[in-house]
Amino acid sequence: MSLSRTVLLNNGLRMPILGFGTFKMTDKDLLKQLVKDSIKVGYRHIDTATAYQNEDAIGEALEEVFNDPSYGVSRKDIWITSKLSPKDQGYEGAYESVANSLKRLRTDYIDLYLVHWPFTSGREYSDIANKESRKQSWKALEELYEQKKLRSIGVSNYYINHIDDLLTYAKVVPAVNQMEYHPMLFVKEQVENCKKHGIAFEAYMSFVAGKMLDGTFNAEQLDEVAKKHGVTKAQVLLAWSLNRDIIVIPKASSESRLRQNFESQTVNLDQEDMEKIDSISKTMNTRVAPDPSTMV
Repeated sequence: MSLSRTVLLNNGLRMPILGFGTFKMTDKDLLKQLVKDSIKVGYRHIDTATAYQNEDAIGEALEEVFNDPSYGVSRKDIWITSKLSPKDQGYEGAYESVANSLKRLRTDYIDLYLVHWPFTSGREYSDIANKESRKQSWKALEELYEQKKLRSIGVSNYYINHIDDLLTYAKVVPAVNQMEYHPMLFVKEQVENCKKHGIAFEAYMSFVAGKMLDGTFNAEQLDEVAKKHGVTKAQVLLAWSLNRDIIVIPKASSESRLRQNFESQTVNLDQEDMEKIDSISKTMNTRVAPDPSTMV
């Protein structure tokens, strides 16, 4: 299959629109194998975070891939995203966190580095001090961006108020905002706000932590569209975002699932399909991750 489609970021870089997400994947041997399998399938985008505690496994796997000519890829071909943990918020913490991520990932630069959450560990979500900490974090990331240690910088779980606050002091507009987004959390206003500011939108929890696939949440609209196109429900959920040029980072536990997710890029939903999936949020709503709207 051809390489992953890309999204043009506001700094001129092209980011693969579909990546391999590694949240909660801490079995080192399994993760290393899945990273290698993902490259074979055609993935060129790996998403991790300091908080996932798996950067070292990813770094080892990629180093092995780059040293094996059979994969046909080098460091410049792979997009790596990592994130600043809430416990590392602040100017010095951000600097140290990036340095540690670079070591664990065995690379001289990270393609995209995000502020993972708009709060700082050990503080209440309502603590106004969170604003200053993330401001200092952003200052550090901007400097690391200028030093080319980070090719792009962005945010994660930033609601409109967080974006508005950041834009009052940012010298560099975030390239990406990664948020929970799926048919049961159809946050259109957040997507539109990012678009207004030239910030690419990236979705996580596309499968609602698997609950839209395992029978926990059953939406007949999803079944109907999947049957119409002769594809899986997982592929429809990914295509629903991809068709809006929203970046997705689904997890997978096997090479066959990696391949199935990757092939979702070829699923073209028409307007009727899109509206049908959109309508799920009218009767079914849920959130998996913490609610950023509660964070000052």
